[in-house]
Order: sequence, then C-alpha cells, then structure tokens
Amino acid sequence: MLAASSGQMAGLCFPRRSHSPLLLPRRPAALLPRRSAATPRGGLPRCAAAASPPPPSADSALEHPLRRKCSPLLESVLLPGGSDLNVHEWKAVPDIWRTAAEKYPDLVAVIDPYHEPPTEWTYTQLEQEILDFSQGLRAIGVAPDEKLALFADNSCRWLVADQGIMATGAINVVRGTRSSDEELFQIYTHSESIALVVDSPQFFNRLAESFISRINARFIVLLWGDKSCIDSKAVKDIPLYDYKDMTKLGRESRNALVLSGHQGQQEVFETITSEDVATLIYTSGTSGTPKGVMLTHRNLLHQIKNLWDVVPAEPGDRFLSMLPPWHAYERACEYFIFTYGIQQVYTNVKYLKEDLQRYQPHYIISVPLVYETLYSSIHSQISSSSAARKIIALSLIKISLLYMEAKKIYEGTVLSNNPVQPSFIVYMGKWIWARFLATFLWPLHNLAKILVYKKIHSAIGISKAGISGGGSLPMHVDNFFEAIGIKVQNGYGLTETSPVVAARRPFCNVLGTVGPPVKHTEIKVFDIETGDVLPDGSKGIVKIKGPQVMKGYYKNPSATNEALDQEGWFNTGDIGWIAPRHAIGPSRKCGGMLVLEGRAKDTIVLSTGENVEPSEIEEAASRSNLIHQIVVIGQDQRRLGAIVVPNNEVLAEAKRKSLVDENGEVAKDKVMNMLYDELRTWTAHCSFRIGPIMIVDEPFTIDNGLMTPTMKIRRDKVTAKYQGEIEALFK
Repeated sequence: MLAASSGQMAGLCFPRRSHSPLLLPRRPAALLPRRSAATPRGGLPRCAAAASPPPPSADSALEHPLRRKCSPLLESVLLPGGSDLNVHEWKAVPDIWRTAAEKYPDLVAVIDPYHEPPTEWTYTQLEQEILDFSQGLRAIGVAPDEKLALFADNSCRWLVADQGIMATGAINVVRGTRSSDEELFQIYTHSESIALVVDSPQFFNRLAESFISRINARFIVLLWGDKSCIDSKAVKDIPLYDYKDMTKLGRESRNALVLSGHQGQQEVFETITSEDVATLIYTSGTSGTPKGVMLTHRNLLHQIKNLWDVVPAEPGDRFLSMLPPWHAYERACEYFIFTYGIQQVYTNVKYLKEDLQRYQPHYIISVPLVYETLYSSIHSQISSSSAARKIIALSLIKISLLYMEAKKIYEGTVLSNNPVQPSFIVYMGKWIWARFLATFLWPLHNLAKILVYKKIHSAIGISKAGISGGGSLPMHVDNFFEAIGIKVQNGYGLTETSPVVAARRPFCNVLGTVGPPVKHTEIKVFDIETGDVLPDGSKGIVKIKGPQVMKGYYKNPSATNEALDQEGWFNTGDIGWIAPRHAIGPSRKCGGMLVLEGRAKDTIVLSTGENVEPSEIEEAASRSNLIHQIVVIGQDQRRLGAIVVPNNEVLAEAKRKSLVDENGEVAKDKVMNMLYDELRTWTAHCSFRIGPIMIVDEPFTIDNGLMTPTMKIRRDKVTAKYQGEIEALFK
C-alpha cells in the first residue's frame, strides 16, 4: 500500500478508543454506545429469526468453523490476537471509520433531512451503524466474496449498507432506482448476486413482477419504509428484513460473539486484503453493453489518500451530496471527505436550490449539468429583471470576463498546445498590456462584486469550491463562474480508474483543462494509428497507469485485455493532449495539464478524411437559450447534421418575433429557421458547420433511456431511436 503524503494522512496511527465495544471483549452489552433518537430500534421479525442459522454444537464448531473476513483496523478484535494486534494502516476501505471515529467522535458526520425518519449521526454513531449492519449480514450467513446487489439511491443508510457489506468481505453490486427493470435484472444475474438490498417499498413493488419473480435471492433487505407496504406475493418464502432488523440482529450477534467464551471456535476471522474486490460497478453504457468494473480496496484507498491536494477539506466543512452514490465519482469523494471530519448533507435535484441557501455548503461535488443549470438559472433571473438592472448586470459580467482574461496572461494560465516557447520580448509586451488592462478594469470588477455577485454568492452558497466531474464542463460556464468569483474545479476519471486520475488544484485552476494527474498516476497520449507515445501538445488517445486502475471487467477477459495492456496502461478511449511546459510566457503554469477533446468512438470521420469532434459543436450550440439539448450526427459522411430539442423559451421568442399564426401556434418551418440562425450564431467559431437539423419534442432523459444515470446523453440510443428520420433528413 502506498504511503500517505505528508500533511495529508499523517494521522493513520492512533491510540485505541476505550469506549469501542469491539475493543473490550468483556464489556457488558448495556454499556454499548446508544443510537441517535432518529433511528429507534424495532423488534426482530419471525422471518429474521428463521433466517439465522442454528448455532452449531461445540464439536462441530471446532471441526468446521465458519470462514469469515473483517476489515483489519475496524474490527481488529475479531482477528487472532484481538486488540493486541499492531494494526495502524488502512488495508480495506471500512478501516477509515475507526480512524474517523477516533479523531472526530462528536462531530456530525451525516445529515439526511428528506428520509423518514430524518437522520443526524456523529462519527461515533455512524461507525456503530456500520459495525451493526455488517455483523447482521454475517449473522444471516453472508460469506466473504459473495455478491450482494445494492439497488438504492443516495442516503445515510445507503452508506451504512455499502460499508457494512464491504466490512464482511463481501462484494456489493450497486445501482440506482432510476435504472430500468431489465438493466437491473441483467446486472443482478450477470454479477451472480445472492441477495438484494433495496431502497424502499415503492421501488421493491415496482420490481415485483418483472424482477423479483425471475431471480434467486437468499434474502431481501429494505433500507427505508415499512415492511407492511411490501407486495407480500412477490416476497413468497424469501426472508425479508428492514434496516432496524439488520442492525438489531447485528448488535445482538456481535455482543454475543464478543462476550462468548467460545469466541473463534464457531467462526474463524481472516483479514480483508487490499487486493480483494470491494465493489462491482457497471458502466453507464453511453455506447454498448454495460460492463462490470471490479474495483479493489487498493483502488479506492488510492483515492482516499490522494484527493486532499484537490479538495483541501477541513474538519467541520460542509459538503452537499446529490449524485447517485453508486457512481465511482460520488463514492470516492464521499469516502475521502469522511476521513477529514466533514459534515455531509444529503439532498436531491428537487431540493438543491433550497439546500444551497439553507446549508451554505463549503463544497459541492457534482456533474457539469448541475453547473450548467445554475448558470442558466442565474442568467434567467438577470433577464427577468428590469431593463436597467439587466444592462448593468450583463455589462459588469462582460467587464469581469475581460478582467479575468487579462489576469491569465500575466499569471501564466493561458492554455496553449504550442510547444514553442514565446520570446521574452514579445511576452513582456503582452505582460505590460495585461497588467495595464487589469488595473484599469479592477475597480469595475470590484463594483460588480458588490452590486451583482454578492447576491449570486448568497443564493448559491458555495464558499470554497464546486468540484465538477463525470463529463465535459462547457467553457462558457467555466469562464462565467470564474468571473463572478465562484471556484469550479474540473476533474477527470472513469469508473475503471476509481475514478479520479486528474483534477485542477485550487491554487492553479487552469480553465479548459482537467488539471494535472493526481499523485502516483501517469498519463500519456498515444497516436491512434501507430500506438506511439506523442509529445506534449499533440492530440491522441489518453492512457492511464496507476494504483487506481481497475482489476478488470467481471467475467469479461476479452474486454479486459482490450482495455488494459500487459504493462498496466488503461486505454480510456478519450482524445486529448497534454499542455507543453514553458519556463516563461502566458502558459508557463499550464505545463503537464490534461486537456480533453471528446471520445474516440464519438469522432465523426467525413469523406474528406477530416475528423470532427462533435462535443465542441454541441458545447457551443448549448449556449443558446433556445436549445435545450443537441446531438451532432454525420449520417452520410459528407455533411454534419443535428438532432435538436428546443428549450421552453422557443415559444416566447417566436411570439416576440411574431412567428405565431392566428391560432396561436408556431409554424414549424419558422422555428426551424430560427434555430438555424441560433446554430450559425453560436457555432461561428467552430471548424465545421451544421447542415440539416431535426427538431424533436421529447427531451433526452434518464427515464426514457436516452441519458445515463449520470446525466450523459447516450448517443447510440438517440441515433437508434431516430434512425429512420435521420436517413430521411440527409436524403
């Protein structure tokens, strides 16, 4: 295991806590830490009792003890040698909870206001919940390396279930409730899961006919809600537990194990190793069939130990969590921030705007679509204000954008792929001009802070940084937030890399890049045709090497061999380049930073031999207030076209331009012309132009299968759905 960097994980060695029940084998059960009032205990149901295996006789226990695994630091007392073991380093992800509870016992770890009951746990209470849930799973017979399907959405109990499963040495197979029944069925069966942990009775009942009747499940665990709301016909003879059942059973089983004089005879505990698989995450499937990514404890621990350079969190900082927790990006960030004593508040899209104001988070970790939505919301509010206020606000924003461009020149953060270093004389001329311009604009920029940006900051509430990942952050959104003084740090990674491989640092936040590699990570760019390593500034396929790279795809050796070469380089399938290093000049601080330009599979090759990256055009077009979504297509290999979902403002714009007939309806050809004008305006700087366009009324959403659960458009699904119309469009 890689050693932690100085100042980052310097606290891996801690004295034992005297109040932990697992570290005091003879402690009476009555003295165990109490739970919060928000999570009262219920009685154990008959089905739970029936599911527990009968205790073996002393003779049989000695001859055939059950093999168990545990997280070595979290539950060291269960191992041979007990609490006398000299365990100081994290070997498995759940080990972090012992460290966190040691350092921040009384700090609030999680706030979950939108589930019933609303929950608030300290770090001590959160560790206790995880210990109880994991032992509850052992009590009903979960064995190491078995797979448990965890199909649920973001919540504090999701976190407990996730870590409880990991702590047993089992492997959780994760997905959210917005996935289709068929997708969940395929994931469950392909992963060979033996049981199901589900979010709520409503979700379970949705799965009842199409899913439950087709799977083999040893038991089912309900995280939220009342078991009486479950469709009893679907359950049949499958043991059903709710969250209270599991934690109560685990607490009683653990107490009996610790207090028993026969400890170790019925069960033999081994340690989870860093190379053990911790979780199976199925890729979002933007193209092709989702694959099961095997991430080990070592993969995830790399993220936990090395993300502080990107997010220098401090005890008491507040994070707002809203992404699907099964996604590698959200999970790695959550695990990391909990090791620094933060307070995590669970929210969702519905309550995001309200919770930004209510909780005033220091950080929010999200996907680009959230920042685009905030950007659009701010501009909509400005547009709806009085004419004078609108003119003043927009003028001040333009001034701030100019001010930031000037600052970049003399601060050395102007992005360039030119490997030739500029001459000193030429740069000094630019430096002097940039200094003069910035000095001239500085008073107006500060006036904008007082008149405009202060109100925006109060509404958004992000005091330290927004961390963006999981997709491309549009440049205009990036520039806007920098201009108004809200730091947005863009990062990059894939499920297969646990996921973070590069990220912008708070002290050098170079826009247009995804930052330099995180520690212990190598990034190289290879020629698509020859496979040779390219020099900095040249565009090619991005490959990654580091301890966060996956073990492989589950039951898919051919796909594993295709993605991972013998030297351990992972082919991301992304096209990008690395900024050249300059000693002087406007780009002197950009060296080594990664710039992405799209997916190799998305590249459209025209009959002229030219390669078109559709993401550049789509990003430019999406700046229009009239365009909600766009997918660039190249059906006949001679011209580019586009599928456009208009924004709600199209009707208002049509009325303003008197394009509405006497029946109050907008003529489709007039809307088409209006959208053509918008595309020409916003993509004028792009290398390629859009030809024919097709207007569709139905947005691309997760529910209709045209977006992934992480809100990326599924190009193959969109083009397949409209294949006939696309062919007619190009004819």
